[in-house]
Amino acid sequence: MPTDDQAVRYEPDENPPPAVAAAAGLQAAMIIVAPVVLSVVIIARVADQSDDYIAWAAFAALLISGACTILQAVRVGRIGAGHVLIMGTSGAFIAVCVAALVEGGPGTMASLIVVSSLFQFLLAARLSLLRRVFTPVVTGTVIMLITATVIPLVASFLVDVPDDTDSAAAPLAAAATLVVIGALILRAPPAWRLWSPVIGIAAGCVVGAPFGLYDTQIIADAAWVGVPFDAWPGFDFTPGVEFWALLPAFIVVTLVGAIETIGDGVAIQRVSRRRPRATDFRVVQGSLNADGVGNLLSGLAGTPPNTTYSSSIALAEVTGIAARRVGVVIGVVFIVIAFFPKFTAVIIAIPGPVAAAYVTLLLGMLFVQGMKIVVEDGVDHRKAAVVGLAFWVGVAFQNGWIFPDLLGEGFLAVLLGNGMTSGAIVAVAMVLFIEFTGPRRRRLEVALDPAALPALASFLEGFAAKARWDDAASHRLLLVGEETLASLLADEPDPADGDGGRRLVVSARMAGRNAELEFVSATAGENIEDRLAYLGEPPDVPDDREISFRLLRHYASSVRHQKYHGVDIVMVHVDGPR
Repeated sequence: MPTDDQAVRYEPDENPPPAVAAAAGLQAAMIIVAPVVLSVVIIARVADQSDDYIAWAAFAALLISGACTILQAVRVGRIGAGHVLIMGTSGAFIAVCVAALVEGGPGTMASLIVVSSLFQFLLAARLSLLRRVFTPVVTGTVIMLITATVIPLVASFLVDVPDDTDSAAAPLAAAATLVVIGALILRAPPAWRLWSPVIGIAAGCVVGAPFGLYDTQIIADAAWVGVPFDAWPGFDFTPGVEFWALLPAFIVVTLVGAIETIGDGVAIQRVSRRRPRATDFRVVQGSLNADGVGNLLSGLAGTPPNTTYSSSIALAEVTGIAARRVGVVIGVVFIVIAFFPKFTAVIIAIPGPVAAAYVTLLLGMLFVQGMKIVVEDGVDHRKAAVVGLAFWVGVAFQNGWIFPDLLGEGFLAVLLGNGMTSGAIVAVAMVLFIEFTGPRRRRLEVALDPAALPALASFLEGFAAKARWDDAASHRLLLVGEETLASLLADEPDPADGDGGRRLVVSARMAGRNAELEFVSATAGENIEDRLAYLGEPPDVPDDREISFRLLRHYASSVRHQKYHGVDIVMVHVDGPR
């Protein structure tokens, strides 16, 4: 994360010279365009789709990814992050899209994507309400299950070569790809690491070409300019059993993909500013809405869904250019390339072993990302049980190890036979059980005004008395509650959220020996975490509220302030008796 004034050359609201923006955007587009098309090709080839469909799906994916990358950058209302978040085909959907194509064809897949995209809009609108369901434990587990589900499909691609090909061709091409990408990731400078997928894929193609693995005929047959409109697969308006059986899996993957977007939306804010700020979850909600638009358009076009690419964060860190116009340049390049089938054919012709080797490495890193999400949240015996049981139940169902005869071949077989669905069901059920059987939350609802202080003090005194806290700990709890209320009262409401009377809901429960307080109110204008971070700096103008922030920082063990559209959530932990 950039921390000095030189790390970030241009913030999102700043305008670099056109030549700088064009160069940075073109570089990023060239790095990302291959993975965007390659994911589509893998899904279509594994599902044994026609060349015409592959050409259409690649065209639509580039077009939609470009448009949504621009939307993320420019932000229209509440749609878009206002940051450089590159959109591209989602690898998380490989398994479910292959299943949909095999079971019902492109029309069924399109219907599933459209319906599941609506849940992403719902998640964006109600992100604050679902924070206790889609916890880091659930998210990390499902991400790990995605890799366990997709790896068997990708492994079959490693030997996808013509029958008369030399037996050494596939291993050599795959090994060249893995070795080059791995070496660049492990030892190359940051700028070269960004190019590692492109260089590795090119190396694999060079090794495989003498064996006849790289099909140049596809490139020769492709037109220089054109649009494959006649290959649009259409839309299935009469969903059958396959649709209803696969819908839960699509919803789960959509929500998990949305959670990955949440992570990218948080991370891009950290690397786009010279001076660190607390996360603005309204930016995250905007990125989710743009992601939902991309999924909806992908469904209507009959191509696999897209998502934000984490490489957006790496590009911003390496180049130091986080200006929005770079995102516009990237999107325009994607759109232009879509209308040149000859360029797309160069990627479509990539041999199966090369593509599989690249995706295998990608999935390995995705698995570690899932583990990292779980570990960073802290692992106790409860979380360990959730992750362990959910993961292995998902793997077992995916491979048909659990009661295959009882499931048969109907609805349950398709529903539970997908490891992501069965594993996610177990994880969510266990997390909800932990939440509902944990210490009961005491709750207070009042108007957000100074007159609420006596009610809040009485509420916290009762909570401390029931927990049998001593006078010192009880006094510390009261001070934290008072200063948090004062901080929320001091801020002006966000004009975009209306100026009606604001309500405050306070909940409290024990977390071991400590207290966990949660203040939920209408959106206010300033992030408390930012104020706490800036206390060490001399203020530009006198701030009467600084004493409240200093007291809050002193008496609370931790403070987290999450800002959403229409809702502010301040989570405070207070240590119990010492």
